[in-house]
Amino acid sequence: MDLPVEPIPDDRRLSSPEDAVESARFTAERRSSLTVESCRVQELGARVTAEGVYFAVYSRHAYQIHLALFPPGGPHASGGEEILTLPACHGHVFQGFVPGIGAGWTYGFYAEGPFDPRHGHRFNPGKFLLDPYARAIEGTFRNPGGILCGHVAGAGHDADLLRDHRSSRDFMPKGLITRAGTGSGFDWQGVKAPNIAREDLVIYEVHVKGFTADASSGVENPGTFLGLIEKIPYLKSLGINAVELLPVHAKASEDALLDRGLVNYWGYNSASFFALEPGLGTRRAPGCEIEEFKTMVRELHRAGIEVILDVVYNHTAEGSELGPTLSLRGLDNLSYYSLTGPEDAPRRYYHNYTGCGNTVNFGSEPALRLVLDSLRYFAEEMRVDGFRFDLATVHGRQDGSGFSPRAPFFYAVAQDPVLRGVKLIAEGWDLDTYGVGKFPEGWMEWNDDFRDNIRRWVRGEPGLLFDLRDKLEGSPFIYADARREPWASVNFITAHDGFTLRDLVSYNRKHNQANGEDNRDGSYENRSWNCGSEGPAGDPALAAGVEALRGRQARNHLLLTLLARGTPMLLGGDEFLRTQDGNNNAYCQDNEVSWFDWKQTETQAGFLRFFKQAVAWRRLLAPANSWTAPETRGWGRCWQGFTPAGKPWTDVAPQESRQVAFLLREPEARGDWLRPPDPETTPLFYLLLNTMDEADLFQLPFLPPPWEWELVADTSLPPPRDIAPVIPAQAGTDQGVSIAFADRYKVPERSTVILRAVRRHSSPVL
Repeated sequence: MDLPVEPIPDDRRLSSPEDAVESARFTAERRSSLTVESCRVQELGARVTAEGVYFAVYSRHAYQIHLALFPPGGPHASGGEEILTLPACHGHVFQGFVPGIGAGWTYGFYAEGPFDPRHGHRFNPGKFLLDPYARAIEGTFRNPGGILCGHVAGAGHDADLLRDHRSSRDFMPKGLITRAGTGSGFDWQGVKAPNIAREDLVIYEVHVKGFTADASSGVENPGTFLGLIEKIPYLKSLGINAVELLPVHAKASEDALLDRGLVNYWGYNSASFFALEPGLGTRRAPGCEIEEFKTMVRELHRAGIEVILDVVYNHTAEGSELGPTLSLRGLDNLSYYSLTGPEDAPRRYYHNYTGCGNTVNFGSEPALRLVLDSLRYFAEEMRVDGFRFDLATVHGRQDGSGFSPRAPFFYAVAQDPVLRGVKLIAEGWDLDTYGVGKFPEGWMEWNDDFRDNIRRWVRGEPGLLFDLRDKLEGSPFIYADARREPWASVNFITAHDGFTLRDLVSYNRKHNQANGEDNRDGSYENRSWNCGSEGPAGDPALAAGVEALRGRQARNHLLLTLLARGTPMLLGGDEFLRTQDGNNNAYCQDNEVSWFDWKQTETQAGFLRFFKQAVAWRRLLAPANSWTAPETRGWGRCWQGFTPAGKPWTDVAPQESRQVAFLLREPEARGDWLRPPDPETTPLFYLLLNTMDEADLFQLPFLPPPWEWELVADTSLPPPRDIAPVIPAQAGTDQGVSIAFADRYKVPERSTVILRAVRRHSSPVL
């Protein structure tokens, strides 16, 4: 409901003769045939009604905010612009109602205020500004000669102290007025969210464009939200039940990338926290990406797959003090960013905990409101199921302070009736802080310690048994003391940032020359092993052996990720061993380096089958591989380790060993670990790991007749023998394999083996 009008307060006055001259020049050059009325509204952004559109934008320090309007289909250039001064201000929110316009118009703002960079003010009325609450944008960012910058680009050390008076209007995208968020009437067809329990999640991380951009995808709308819909049957066949989408917010590519003929492909450079990236839509009509995104969410939900968005709220595309003025900087730099500087210029510079030039200030009420409003919009209007927060420790900082799990952002989310019910995943670090294990109850966290230790184990490093056991147990070193559930640990071996699974077993070094930074970018600590040949195996006489070993190592990584307690996250494309040619930082490669080559689903059909069956086996293993109460979280309660000779490994100080076996059974089962309980009532699995360079004979736990051990998986075997189907075929050889000798199994070098207890049957004998 509209509230009584409050005029702009008297303290909104010009503070210097220079500002007065700038304001006079601005108002003299701009006129409008439209009218604007005073109003008092609570919602920020543009709200459409039958009579017109309400506009509201926050700025604590601006003198005036001017609204720029463009009619549907009209030119976004000289002559097509209508300028209106927002006539009311209440609670630092400038607002006005424009009758006679509606959805389809585009708009932006000009902000008048002090230009005093030393004290944090960077107002420049020559710069066209995006509405932070715009639900869609139309157009692209272009920055020739640094025209988007509020300062004089390239003017030396003090360039940011000099105001650039050139207009940036013709080089900026415009906000698109839509009905999104106002009951737009999208037909959800009664489809409800899957509401998958956190402990049952299997996450698939994927880039919307890269998933179907290549012609080999065969979809009608490649590289779009609608293109992803066409591949839902494929996603279902993998057995995953959640997709984690790389950033879908509207983005801007850095000038340095554009100068090299590259773009910010991943999208971790948000220019808006509401608008979707237009390029992920079909562009059939302005703003069509909103409905297409909703359609994608609806159809994924119909298939039982949840949608988690990777969101970047820690910084914006405006970068450092030498970056462009696109939105928040020009509207109220001091209110949105975490600033610092020397005594004579205490707010000139930006805290850079993100490595991207600036840091959003989560101790600021308007910044906090902006992020929370964005989250609620995507949770309510767009119906996503969760969020993965890039550099999430930044959200626990206040104006440059250290990280705290009791920061205002976390309290606000915890009490919010919408957000406290969605899945929240933290990337638990930034450039200055490592916070894995320190996030509030209910949060999940990317566990990079799992990634690093499992990589080291699989490549054959000694001295890792205790770390291995901790990671397979759900990282109790990190989570048990805080009484966090095992699903809090998001276990992954590969992600968008780093090597793919194939490259992890094919390269010892990163090969990022295509990024144009002389291979200086990307991590040097990959913990990878090329299996004897860097990149594509060259010597034909050795190639077959090298490729076989790489396939075995890839299967080892996959099984351990799926077997470990916690929430597995799998990188899209790893299911058919997609390669990036050794590039471990392909953030700027919007091309075949990053796109899926769907022909590999055929050339790597054997590994793809292994992937699908491994995911399916995870579900059957769950009863024997989960905690049911806090008191069962200690080591040895649910798992027990054995040496190859069958002795408990806790008795023989095996830390340097590269061989171990684990008995998996339900946590309620107690008693003598060397004589398992009745398999009739307690599912039993046996995991055997050997990262040595030679095979070894492992002693198996005794099973009372008529029970015996059956082979579930052996990563050394060729497909389809490498893994049994979850439901064995009625005929043929694609069935479970019984072990010929009930008391032992020869585990080949660098292999992972899973056995399960079954009643004796007539399956083929190994």
